Amino acid sequence: MATVMQKIKDIEDEMARTQKNKATAHHLGLLKAKLAKLRRELIAPSSKGGGGGAGEGFDVTKSGDARVGLVGFPSVGKSTLLNKLTGTFSEVASYEFTTLTCIPGVIMYRGAKLQLLDLPGIIEGAKDGKGRGRQVISTARTCNCILIVLDAIKPITHKRLIEKELEGFGIRLNKEPPNLTFRKKDKGGINLTSTVTNTHLDLETVKAICSEYRMHNADITLRYDATADDLIDVIEGSRVYMPCIYVVNKIDQITLEELEILDKLPHYCLVSAHLEWNLDGLLEKIWEYLNLTRIYTKPKGMNPDYEDPVILSSKKRTVEDFCNRIHKDMLKQFKYALVWGSSAKHKPQRVGREHELEDEDVVQIIKKV
Repeated sequence: MATVMQKIKDIEDEMARTQKNKATAHHLGLLKAKLAKLRRELIAPSSKGGGGGAGEGFDVTKSGDARVGLVGFPSVGKSTLLNKLTGTFSEVASYEFTTLTCIPGVIMYRGAKLQLLDLPGIIEGAKDGKGRGRQVISTARTCNCILIVLDAIKPITHKRLIEKELEGFGIRLNKEPPNLTFRKKDKGGINLTSTVTNTHLDLETVKAICSEYRMHNADITLRYDATADDLIDVIEGSRVYMPCIYVVNKIDQITLEELEILDKLPHYCLVSAHLEWNLDGLLEKIWEYLNLTRIYTKPKGMNPDYEDPVILSSKKRTVEDFCNRIHKDMLKQFKYALVWGSSAKHKPQRVGREHELEDEDVVQIIKKV
């Protein structure tokens, strides 16, 4: 493991020394590809190597409708924030403990169960390649949203350090997957086509990156001004794209002018955990970033159940997804569905399993006789 870490450091040092210009783009692209491969090795080492893999008992069972991970340096008020959120808004006073970590609780919010998870090892364990650090990173990758907790009176350098740590392990914050196509083929070499002018990638750089992955025949189509990092992300294929909120805590200790500047920054939410300022605003922002869809069920001849919605993700919200969420065998008996709400053209609308539902729709499933 030490050798992998040393190789990573050597490459990072060389990249820092290399001036960024057109002449060095090819070389930097190659170094970035090498770095991505080494980092992948660090997250998922071979089973032969041991190296403190899965044997440490770090296990966090996913529960609820969405998982929110909290990251932050010590003394930023993360524990206070967790305790206040779960204490103020939780209807479930459950505190689950596992061998090496603690899930502070589950928040019931707008009918959804949100699991809050402290991720202490992101900073302390991941960079040195210890098994626990790897497992914490793999847990972070299962989150639906990340909260980076920052201290309002300390430098925002903490933000950059945490971002670098997460980015280094394949977690992309507040980004969409790159809009480019990479298709391997048997022969014909590397073909690069683009619908826009490219300022970052040329054919030589693309060939250098592909050769590092031992790919010598591929068709690549760029639909925007992509970078070497974007191409590497697509080739690696293991990147996780998730929303992130920067939670600036202890705002009671800074001036109004500083507060106004921070408030204008994108993806920021300003709170004081100790004084319980804006905790409801933070929960609203979490809900917005999770982009969940609530669907209410309506049994035949009865009123809709508005107390216990079925929660779907924004990407999987068809009637078929709804049925699978209730019971895996429901589709076998499915005839059609009646839908009331914003996705319906008239009330009710008779729909099939492909129909896309909207937030707070009401659905009645009609089964085969």
